[in-house]
Amino acid sequence: MRIVFIGAGKVSIGTARVLIKKGHEVIIVERNKLKIDELSKDMDCSFLHGDGSHPNLLSEVNPAQTDFLFCLTNSDQVNVIASLVGRSLGFNRVVTSIGDQQYESICHELGLKDTIIPLLTISRYLADMVDVGESVELSRVVKGEARLFSFVAKQEEAVAVKDLHLPFDARVICYYRDGEFSHADNDTKFRVNDEIVILTHSKNMLVLQERWQS
Repeated sequence: MRIVFIGAGKVSIGTARVLIKKGHEVIIVERNKLKIDELSKDMDCSFLHGDGSHPNLLSEVNPAQTDFLFCLTNSDQVNVIASLVGRSLGFNRVVTSIGDQQYESICHELGLKDTIIPLLTISRYLADMVDVGESVELSRVVKGEARLFSFVAKQEEAVAVKDLHLPFDARVICYYRDGEFSHADNDTKFRVNDEIVILTHSKNMLVLQERWQS
């Protein structure tokens, strides 16, 4: 796969190193030339110097041939703008990182489906460690051909689980409503803006992505 990162922060670099080891093509867009010079010494990937939210610069990385655009700068505003620009340029999938939860509803209204809040994710993980005592690593549970897929419900998904007509080997395991976690069964009825989490076989990922991320 071909992946582009906007912003050379710790999350971008850590993720990029893992993807490079797995043989993926990685491009990092960064405004700080000194940081690029330092990272390029030991990272086998491409770097592009400039503002990743600028359409002319972002178009240089060949959007149509890129599988993921990760907008991971330390500025929520830049990430949102870069995501909108990326979507308009035709990137296949755009992931937006925001630090302030106030931007979450705005991102949903703008149609930025893959929005992540790193601090909230870490907080949930740490809280689980306290509640459970010993956390179980996700990699020990979701392995082999198992995959997790999530999407935010729109009006057409405001139905019961059984009416989502999921592929074989795909099950809704939980959902988040107003930030609160709940289990789901076949009779659970979703509301608009619920975040729905599905456990599925890897062979179903393309179908799910085409349905809810196109």
